[in-house]
Amino acid sequence: MRGPAWPITVLLVGYPVWWALGFGGLSVILLAAPMAMVLWRRRPIRVPRGFGLWLLLIAGYLVSGLMLAEMPPDTYGDFGPGRLIGYLMRLALYVAILIMVLYLGNLTESELPQLRLVRLLGVLFVTTVAGGLLGVFFPSFAFTSPVELLLPDWAAGNSFVQNLIHPTSAQTQKVLGFSLPRPEAPFEWANAWGSNVSVLLVWFVIGWWVHGTPRQKALVAATLALAAIPIVYSLNRGLWIGLGLALVYLVVRLGGRTRVALCGAAAVAALVFALSPLASLFAQRLDKPHSNDIRAFTVSATVAAAAHSPIIGYGNTRNAMGNHRTITTGRTQWCEGCGHPPLGSDGQLWLLIITQGFTGAALYVAFFVGAIRRHWGDRSPIGLAGVLVMGLVLLYMFVYDGLVTPLSLYLISFALLWRNHLGDVS
Repeated sequence: MRGPAWPITVLLVGYPVWWALGFGGLSVILLAAPMAMVLWRRRPIRVPRGFGLWLLLIAGYLVSGLMLAEMPPDTYGDFGPGRLIGYLMRLALYVAILIMVLYLGNLTESELPQLRLVRLLGVLFVTTVAGGLLGVFFPSFAFTSPVELLLPDWAAGNSFVQNLIHPTSAQTQKVLGFSLPRPEAPFEWANAWGSNVSVLLVWFVIGWWVHGTPRQKALVAATLALAAIPIVYSLNRGLWIGLGLALVYLVVRLGGRTRVALCGAAAVAALVFALSPLASLFAQRLDKPHSNDIRAFTVSATVAAAAHSPIIGYGNTRNAMGNHRTITTGRTQWCEGCGHPPLGSDGQLWLLIITQGFTGAALYVAFFVGAIRRHWGDRSPIGLAGVLVMGLVLLYMFVYDGLVTPLSLYLISFALLWRNHLGDVS
């Protein structure tokens, strides 16, 4: 907590407190202020290669605000406070994350050692597992946060804002033909929990297993065994695919005894899992891909709407006319499943396409592809892990929204890669 690195410690270790207060993923906006002060004192500021793409992404988002009042065909909704709040919150997050990356890259190794930053992410992984277990065993746990009490009704009642400021342990959805809780604590959505737990797992293993003592390795093994419970109960196919591809990546890129040991450990873990009660739930979820039709509808509607403003998008999401079952524009007594899904709600790629057009989506993809290309040759544990996370970002953009918390973790991982390169250069 001493020295200029305290804001990142407060962000990662103190995240459960931020969540309980109602700030959660928005805490990075508050902590961007002291981070900016550190940067101001350290001018000139170092900037990573490829960061111009992120600046262009933010500039494009500013321009897309000109389209907030416009409505693409086959969508509806009024230009009101909710749309403006969502736009401003996303803009604030983009800027805060930019500041955070520059802040991390301009701290010296003595001020913030790489291993300490990795282990801070590992601490947040333990918090995430604890939140996941809370969602599995106490799915109705929720409370009104101080931020929620202080906000006016018109702001707190906005669905996007409500998810950010109202702490809940699980998100109940009808997935296997009946309602089931999917863990989300301490994050804003069940899908955000799935994305975050996989990214944090990577750094947890690097920090506390690869660089750990025998006792720490035993604790890692126990924590990963516990993590399997909420990971399976999350019913999150994107998360499962991501973990499977991460294993394939490591088998391909690691060599010698490490590869053999990894394959052996994976085989033992798979056998134990197959003999456990979790295997049945896993099989049921794979057998009932209930969300495929919903995703297909929203993705096609998103692309169709964005085609009317392909360069700068519409600044924020819009509501689609009808859904995958009906042309009805809202839920009714006789059609509880009609609803109107927000466009761009099924992945960061689709969100960027509707909010910033195809240009914004291309900039986002280019930023992370460039990071992989530049750091592919870094075969250190942090280098291998960072490139893996960049690959997961490109996978998850098809199924998970990056905002709010996932994008912060993606860019902290990017900062770790950058800092590793700076260490090599020095």
